[in-house]
Amino acid sequence: MKILKYLFFLLLIVIIAGSIYIATKDGNYQIEETKVITAPVEMVFQEVNELKNWENWEPWSTENDDMIIEYGAKTSGDSASYSWKSEAAGDGEIKTISAKPYAEIEQELVLKTPFGESTSQVYWEFNEIKNGTEIIWGIKGQQSFMEKLAFVFQEQSITEMMRPKFQEGLNNIENVILNKMDTYTINVDGVIQHGGGYYMYTTTASKISQIDKKMTSMFSEVSGYMDKNEIEKSGNPFILYNQWNETAGTAIFSAGIFTPSEVITPANSEILTGLMPNQKVLKTTLKGDYKNLKEAWNTAYNYIQANELEVAEDANNFEVYLTSPEEVANPAKWITHLYIPIK
Repeated sequence: MKILKYLFFLLLIVIIAGSIYIATKDGNYQIEETKVITAPVEMVFQEVNELKNWENWEPWSTENDDMIIEYGAKTSGDSASYSWKSEAAGDGEIKTISAKPYAEIEQELVLKTPFGESTSQVYWEFNEIKNGTEIIWGIKGQQSFMEKLAFVFQEQSITEMMRPKFQEGLNNIENVILNKMDTYTINVDGVIQHGGGYYMYTTTASKISQIDKKMTSMFSEVSGYMDKNEIEKSGNPFILYNQWNETAGTAIFSAGIFTPSEVITPANSEILTGLMPNQKVLKTTLKGDYKNLKEAWNTAYNYIQANELEVAEDANNFEVYLTSPEEVANPAKWITHLYIPIK
């Protein structure tokens, strides 16, 4: 009996010592992963901010076929939320506490497991950098006694377990966004009559590959001049191709904005007034990134050849931009009209 008594006290001491060890073990954790995505910061932010998008890239639901997701009254911005139920992974809920457009998102994650209920803080940071966005995804919190006890018997720590998931999720976000950006359509709308009209413009010579970069500042110059001199704008901005040398890879082009009437500019002004004639044109619409413009022009010229139309050689092709990168972050939603004057 004494032996049993000693064994009991020994076991009790081991349990007490183990409990003290686990209780005093640091339960604080913070896991953070970073990735650079070649996409506008607005688009990356919106992908994360809309909780319905998460099913396209978060790495946990693919491992649990029984997961049932239910969305809250709001799915983006402050107070947005969704919850899930799963026998395999447990139940949980994530709620957006604060969403500051294009900068950061703060969320609360609640997990319900056999070890009890735990709450963690999830955070996202979005930093605009050259040619893309740096996205940071992190989580921090404190493990309960039961959670620390559970991880004593795990081969991996919570950091070792979560970090690969965060890396996988960020890679999935990149793939989803790049796929969205690559979507485009080209449609030949047919022959129409374009009304033309007066416009303000500036002209430059450039490599063909640099046109999309140069035109932004050129449009800004023309728009700024018109605003400063209170000149009314009419319609969308456009590029008029004065010369195009595919062999040399160069072009002379004008960036213009239509105005309701003729405007006389000073002799030394770099912003000039032009007149586009009323003319018959073949209209083609590109919905997508400007990198697809070459294919759109080829499609238009193939249509001309197939339908035995004749190009007006003394006239210049032009593009009209119904949207701009400043207004619409996703290139897949950019709309450009292409016009080829025909006889």
